[in-house]
Amino acid sequence: MAQALYRKYRPQKLDDVLGQETNVEILKNAAKAGRLGQAYIFYGARGTGKTTTARLIAKLLNCEKRRDDPEFAKLGEPCNECRECLAIDAQNSFDVVEIDAASNRGIDEIRNLKENIRTSPASADHKVYIIDEAHMLTGAAFNALLKTLEEPPKHAAIILATTEFEKLPSTITSRAQRFIFKKLPKATIMEKLTSIAAKEKIKIDEAAIELIAAAAEGSFRDAESLLDQISSLEGAGTDDGKDGAKSKGISLADAERVTGRTGLKKVHEFADLIVKKDIKDALGYLNELNEDGHNLVQFNKDLIHYLRKVLSLKVNPSLKAVMERDLTRDEVAAAIALGVAADIAVLVKMIKALIRAYAEMRYSPFAIVPLEVALVENLS
Repeated sequence: MAQALYRKYRPQKLDDVLGQETNVEILKNAAKAGRLGQAYIFYGARGTGKTTTARLIAKLLNCEKRRDDPEFAKLGEPCNECRECLAIDAQNSFDVVEIDAASNRGIDEIRNLKENIRTSPASADHKVYIIDEAHMLTGAAFNALLKTLEEPPKHAAIILATTEFEKLPSTITSRAQRFIFKKLPKATIMEKLTSIAAKEKIKIDEAAIELIAAAAEGSFRDAESLLDQISSLEGAGTDDGKDGAKSKGISLADAERVTGRTGLKKVHEFADLIVKKDIKDALGYLNELNEDGHNLVQFNKDLIHYLRKVLSLKVNPSLKAVMERDLTRDEVAAAIALGVAADIAVLVKMIKALIRAYAEMRYSPFAIVPLEVALVENLS
């Protein structure tokens, strides 16, 4: 059975964790100084490296080379070669326990943790408990965890990972170091996907990679899973065909078919029709998308985000550098050009109408109708 790409290319050291530079710097410096903490809370969007970083801390605490080689320890990274590092990578270390709070959320599970954490590690230097989806724990479970989180044994560390930090009680959050994991910029995701595609010999168009990165919405894991799925399309193949023959590879159309999203080019073309107030061609374009089976709810969402960027750049051109985190330079230039031709009042009115249409489209059996009505009301 083939290993999933997101597992195969999981970061093996802190420097491999992309898009979280501040967190990496703090944790590396703590590791270099031998001051890694015993209680952490990692929170942020899905697929941004929370659990991966928790496992890296487990390796840093238990790496045998770091323990035995003071010079290597100054690097602030695990060796990924010793027995403990390899065991943690293989997820068969007795001293690194991962708990899924979504299915083990009660007080009994936390009581077991409290009892087991007091015992000495089986073979490593430290016991590390990683509680994923920590916001799912019950109130009683949180209360049972308080004292242990505040004063864990010297040989133990507890790391909570969650996508919903606001659901954690303040009594819990105040007892741990807190690190926010940001959504990843589209450009960063594209860079990694391009690297993976090259290593896996997957032939894929740049436009398809861009769409996958956009569809991932800031999540490396989602992006890698989508690439894994799309690479299996019949005819996608790889570069290693017989007699030097190359398969057709993965096109933008393939990516659109799998993700249900349209490429940014289509969103820009449609936005251009809105700016020109070309109701006839806008309705025609929309019906073509509908006939081709595109997800119009997602298309409207992408359109709202794009028009927001156009409006922001028109009002404040200095945001160009910020926008380049999610768009290429050519795309930013196209958005700026569109903004020059647009009227601010028209853009604001249109964005509000599209947001209302989006709310209706999500629950309507006729997704195209609210969007058509929004166009007619504002472009006629």
